[in-house]
Amino acid sequence: MLSTLKNAWSVPELRRKIVMTLLLLLVYRLGSFIPVPYIDSQQLASLINDGGIFGLFNIISGGNFGNFTIFAMGITPYINASIIMNLLAFAIPALEALQKEGEEGRKKLAQYTRYLTIILAIVQALGMSLSYRNLLVEKTAFTIFAVVLIVTAGTIFLMYLGEKITEIGIGNGVSLIIFISIVSRIPDAVGSIYQYVQNGTMNAVSLILLVIFIIAATFAVVAVTEGQRKIPIQYAKRVVGRKMYGGQNTHIPLRVNMAGVIPIIFASSLTLLPATLANFFPNSGFSQWVSKYFAWGQPTTTVIYVILTVAFTYFYTAVTFNPFDIADNIKKQGGYVPGIRPGKPTVDYFTRIMNRLTLFGGIFLAIIAIIPIIVGNFMGGVNMQFGGTSLLIVVGVALETVKQLESQLTMRNYQGFLK
Repeated sequence: MLSTLKNAWSVPELRRKIVMTLLLLLVYRLGSFIPVPYIDSQQLASLINDGGIFGLFNIISGGNFGNFTIFAMGITPYINASIIMNLLAFAIPALEALQKEGEEGRKKLAQYTRYLTIILAIVQALGMSLSYRNLLVEKTAFTIFAVVLIVTAGTIFLMYLGEKITEIGIGNGVSLIIFISIVSRIPDAVGSIYQYVQNGTMNAVSLILLVIFIIAATFAVVAVTEGQRKIPIQYAKRVVGRKMYGGQNTHIPLRVNMAGVIPIIFASSLTLLPATLANFFPNSGFSQWVSKYFAWGQPTTTVIYVILTVAFTYFYTAVTFNPFDIADNIKKQGGYVPGIRPGKPTVDYFTRIMNRLTLFGGIFLAIIAIIPIIVGNFMGGVNMQFGGTSLLIVVGVALETVKQLESQLTMRNYQGFLK
């Protein structure tokens, strides 16, 4: 990784892209220190310390939600809008046709995603302001409007910043913003662990076990993120005119964790939906029932969380991976999987392999998702600020960014060879 960065820095064009990426990320970090007015920070801090979906939002937003800065909602509405557009493109033929129209179609879909992001940001900001009116210092229509306007504008600016990084920088801008958000919380997480050791909540043995566990989890995340099943493809020889084409061997890589961290985000949102609804009726019997059986960390909630994570892994993989299209493209290009007949047998073969990989990936994601709950209970109620979900995002983004740098270096070396 270090050698890749060193080589990239020696190329003027890549050096410029790296510098622009760092500058734009610096703008994001500076904005993370601008607070939203009319918010009671002490009450918000107690809400964040309870963990749950709000703790997850705080981690992904790099502490912006906990401090209620102008980037309090982070880039979450944009992520949700992108996921929804992918799902709609799978279900609506008109959107599916746009995906296949090339660059112009993708531009239209990107514009629709921006519009949906603004709508989701307004709805989320309004819901947040109304649900947690007690956090407002002055509970008036003006303060609610001001908070909604400020945090929505912050999300729109982050969306623009992410797209700009992707356009003129290195890596995926949105992913890098989330990456920096999580990494910026590491000092706080280390400080919390130090406090736990100081006040006796965590002893030396627990600390050593925690360090070993984090190292092992990191290796596991890297292995699963990079893990893939290579399906061999053989292309038949074809004679076109006086030339012979084809005959080469290649492979199609099927990733173990094709869905990434998206199933965890969806599952956590749905799992805590009852608790979110209960906030609208704080003194009702429904609220007490939810607090008793559906509080974050309860056995019922944990089981539902695991089931939903595995289910969404299957669902999102089915949306992003279409065995019919892959089998059809292989057949059109004169290729086949050795030992498998073209057509439906090839589709069934890809489906069978992908189902096995998805099952393993879903179980792995479920384990990663409940790591903070298990470790927190094992450590005597310690609130883990840096869990498996964060680790999965950090490792995935780091690997993808390094791969993009390597591909850019390879492309430039190849162009230099042609000259």
